[in-house]
Formats: sequence, structure tokens, C-alpha cells
Amino acid sequence: MNIMRSMVLDRPGQPLTMRERLVPTPGPGEIAVAVSACGVCRTDLHVVDGELPHPKLPLVPGHEIVGRVAAVGAGVIGIAAGARVGIPWLGATCGGCAYCRDGRENLCDSPRFNGYTRDGGYATHAIASARYCFALPGGLDDTTAAPLLCAGLIGWRCYRMAGSGKALGLYGFGAAAHILAQVAAFQGRRVYAFTRPGDDAGQAFARALGVRWAGASDEPPPEPLDAAIIFAPVGALVPTALRAVKKGGRVVCGGIHMSDIPSFPYAILWEERQVISVANLTRADAREFFGVVPEIVRAGRLKIETRRYRLDQANAALDDLRSGKLQGAAALCV
Repeated sequence: MNIMRSMVLDRPGQPLTMRERLVPTPGPGEIAVAVSACGVCRTDLHVVDGELPHPKLPLVPGHEIVGRVAAVGAGVIGIAAGARVGIPWLGATCGGCAYCRDGRENLCDSPRFNGYTRDGGYATHAIASARYCFALPGGLDDTTAAPLLCAGLIGWRCYRMAGSGKALGLYGFGAAAHILAQVAAFQGRRVYAFTRPGDDAGQAFARALGVRWAGASDEPPPEPLDAAIIFAPVGALVPTALRAVKKGGRVVCGGIHMSDIPSFPYAILWEERQVISVANLTRADAREFFGVVPEIVRAGRLKIETRRYRLDQANAALDDLRSGKLQGAAALCV
């Protein structure tokens, strides 16, 4: 009898509980994956803490999933048993709404999300739609690759939305920023990292990854920024970042949840500065990003800092993320 273990959320605000049940059989168009690693993302924290509404309950969180295909459902083409795949946040889209037809499936009217509206990867096995899974680049082990499935992908979409300017600020230097900083530096950008005031260790970590400057979020950067990306879920950083960008600059809000943005004077928005949010991702984002990563890995310019936890330590990993104890990313090793 095939038994799987999973960490289950019964109600937001409560710790996850270890449960056992039968390994599910993939339906048409689906694959069953034996999970080897699942990243622990701030979005998971928003789900567990009840900051994102209406999750599937009970729920297995997790959407930075790496594993091997254990079984293939009817109609699946191009994915064989044993293949290494990555399963991201976007679990399915309707394909028929105006956004899907327009190539903006990240804004689909009827989406499904792994680890939120369908069970995710805090488990030994996961079921996913085959069309929303990806082959992963070589050169990275499973645990190291796991954060690419959200921190990397959302970071990349934010980066693309930020435009082509050379001076880029990153507010909040966690899982996404520490990956993106290296990608941007490799591509010739001048990267400036902003952390909580007093976070000397976080600033030193950012410098070690190649940023030009690292300082507190209440400090001005050494030069006006062409764009800023806010990964920290702190609305007060929006006016701060607007003051740091030059005329025509753009502030990209990369989180799925953020505290309220305080009022600010029109003068810091004027001169064609922009504030824009990033929502979810598209499969095209993933294909583009995973096409870029191998070159950076081959050049030895991508170091993904990942703290490893056992599956049964999921609550501890979430606590460490919540309290700001992590540098880089975290992953559950199954």
C-alpha cells in the first residue's frame, strides 16, 4: 500500500499537522510527483497566517516543488516517469477568459494555485497539471533549485517589469532578491540592496552576492535609481522607493500581500514615475527564466543560499521565515 506523508493546514493561524494518506492517482492531464524538495515561500506564510483569503481547507501548502514523476495520467504527452520536474505557484488556468486569450494567464479569471487552492508540496507526493510543470536546468541539486520555482520566477517577472535601466534597487533582501541580485549583476546592472535598519548581517550577505551597495531601507541609495523592486510586504516602502527613483522611474511591488500603503505627496510620483504590481506568473515567464539560468550557473555566478529542513520541521521553517531569521531561502527536504 502506497502511503504518503504531508504537512496539513486545517485552519489559518494554526500550526501544520503531519498526516498520512494514500498516494493519489493522477487524473487526465495530471502527473504524480515524488517530492524531493519544496521551498518555503513567504506566500506560504501569508496562506498559513490567514492573510490570503479562502484557501482550500484542509490544505497541503507549498509551491516551489522539485521531484521525479512517479505516475502519468491519461493524455499527458512529453513527460515520462522518472523525469525531474518543477511545480510552481500557478497550477491551472481556464484558457478561455479575456486574459488567457490575451497571453496574460497570470491574471486568469478562474485560476488554480498549488499550495493555496489545490494541495501543494509540503508532502512526499504531489499531484499537478502536467501542462503547468517545467523541466529544470542542470547544475543545481533539487534543494537548491526549489526556490527558483517562485522566488526566482516572481523575481524574474518583477525584473522584466522594472525595465532596462542600469541602476536597480531591491527592497527586502530575502529569497527572491538574493537570486535576482545575482541575475541582474550578471547582466550588467548596478544593484543596490535595502534591508531593515540594523540588519548588518543581511547587508553583508547582499554584498557577498555582488551588489554595489547595501544599506538600510531608510537610507538613500548612492545614486538615483532607474527602478526599484519591493519584495518586503511593507506598504511604507512604496513612498520610500518613489523618493529613490529618478524621473520616469518605476517602482514594482512584487508581493502577493502587502500592508497598507500610506498617503504620500503627489510630488514624489510626478515626473512620470510609476507604481506597478506583479501578480502571479505565466508559463512564458518560466520558459524564459529557465533559459537564462544555465548560462549564469555555468559561469559560477549563481549561489542560491538555502537552509534545509526536514518535512516534519515545516512549522519551524515557517517560524524562522516569519521572524526574519533566514538569509536567502529555505526548503523542506523530503
